[in-house]
Amino acid sequence: MRKWIKHIERWMDWTLNALLGICVLALLWIVLQVFVVTSFRIPSDSMEPALVAGDAVLVEKWSYGPRLFNVWKAVDGRQVPIYRLPGIGRVERNDVIVFNNPCPKWWFRMEMDVMQYYVKRCVALPGDTFYIRGGRYGVVGQEDEVGYRKGQEEMARLFTDKEHPVDEALLRAYPLDSLLGWTVLDFGPMYVPRAGDSINWDRRSFLLYRNLAEWEQGVSVEQKDSVFYMGGKRTEGYRFRKNYYLAAGDKAANSRDSRYWGFLPEEYIVGKVWRIWKSVDEWSGRMRWDRVGKKVE
Repeated sequence: MRKWIKHIERWMDWTLNALLGICVLALLWIVLQVFVVTSFRIPSDSMEPALVAGDAVLVEKWSYGPRLFNVWKAVDGRQVPIYRLPGIGRVERNDVIVFNNPCPKWWFRMEMDVMQYYVKRCVALPGDTFYIRGGRYGVVGQEDEVGYRKGQEEMARLFTDKEHPVDEALLRAYPLDSLLGWTVLDFGPMYVPRAGDSINWDRRSFLLYRNLAEWEQGVSVEQKDSVFYMGGKRTEGYRFRKNYYLAAGDKAANSRDSRYWGFLPEEYIVGKVWRIWKSVDEWSGRMRWDRVGKKVE
């Protein structure tokens, strides 16, 4: 009898130790995912050639700082406050970043969908004035190339080909208004707000920044004749509370990005794409070993 009791005790000790080990591993995995690094799969060709469909990338969070928010409420579709812990750096122009789609339902309504993620290249920072001329991206006062120039040149060639004209819907750009008439080939200049910046409301600023003010304040911004109202109260201007960015795909001819939906709030940024840890050809199912371990720049 004692022998059986000892066997049972040993089995229980082993089971408890195994369960404890599983719990510790699960906790470490959660901590790693939330605070250090996570993985995303690339579903499309909008970032070619830097990233191709079938790549799986590691996204590091220590540069910009990890985000904290109520995941369960966010998954349920509710808008939740997002807090960011300090990082060791900041977003730089031309970084390849992962972020939540800022306009998952309507172009002019900003909200976070925790289940929708984009991978793009940051092309403008808070305080930048961004423009596009002849399909080529630029920032006022910035001499270095902005974004992936070859992709921009290819887009300009395709979108100006008179023998094979493209759908006008592909040309129309944010804020999709005839007053400005911006296109993906001729866009801006457009200022990218940073926290603390102020604007005066007029027809142009209303078109560009109304959705940002509505998102920050949680009230509607309206224009009646030449008078502007925020939450039903007359207003002359607005001071931004958040930092914003612009992001664009390297394959400019096939990327739904800031040229179409506008600004990216800082708190929607998940992290910086670091390396490709796996790459599988979606047609053949074969591993592309030449891409494994490649640093994304």
